[in-house]
Amino acid sequence: MLTDLQSVYGSLLEASLLQEINQVGTYRQIQAGTEIIRPGEYIKSIPLLISGAIKVIREYDDGEELLLYYVEEGNTCSMSMACCTEQKRSTIKGIAEVDTLLIVIPNQKLEEWIGRYPRWRSFIFASYQNRLEEMLSSLEKVAFERLDERLIEYLKEKGRINGENSIHQTHKEIADELHSSRVVISRLLKKLENLGHIKLHRNHIELLDL
Repeated sequence: MLTDLQSVYGSLLEASLLQEINQVGTYRQIQAGTEIIRPGEYIKSIPLLISGAIKVIREYDDGEELLLYYVEEGNTCSMSMACCTEQKRSTIKGIAEVDTLLIVIPNQKLEEWIGRYPRWRSFIFASYQNRLEEMLSSLEKVAFERLDERLIEYLKEKGRINGENSIHQTHKEIADELHSSRVVISRLLKKLENLGHIKLHRNHIELLDL
């Protein structure tokens, strides 16, 4: 496992820090579809992704959801870190998009390492900045972009992360993540099919020319 950790984070973090991460962290193999962060829970550890991807979703009081960003190989979840440092309950949901390998670090190590390891400090600040930009981009898309454009971007991103040209999600699941309704998403998907961009099947969506 240390070899996997070094191959992904070796260029980002100090060698001595990687040794320490390997000693205090816990490796977890997560199956696709598993919920690993739940709203309302206290987050007591920080994930570092070695492979795979986690989608981070904001859940609102009325039950509606909005996809904020994906955490991928070589990164961490800044909103998890914020909850750890401020000791607040989570307002997000984290779900493994594909089979994922990660190592979780006790939250007390976050600030300790910031003071001891310059590369860790840079990594954490960069993660905050990147995730903030991604969240702002998601909110701007909801506010200003047409839904059909957002849907195309969503399908492209799903295909890229899963590494295949098929999307195994229901129309309702897509609608929830795009903060829309199933009826509207189904109509737009049918339009994309008529244009030759996708092919709708019973249990999946085939990407053809997006």
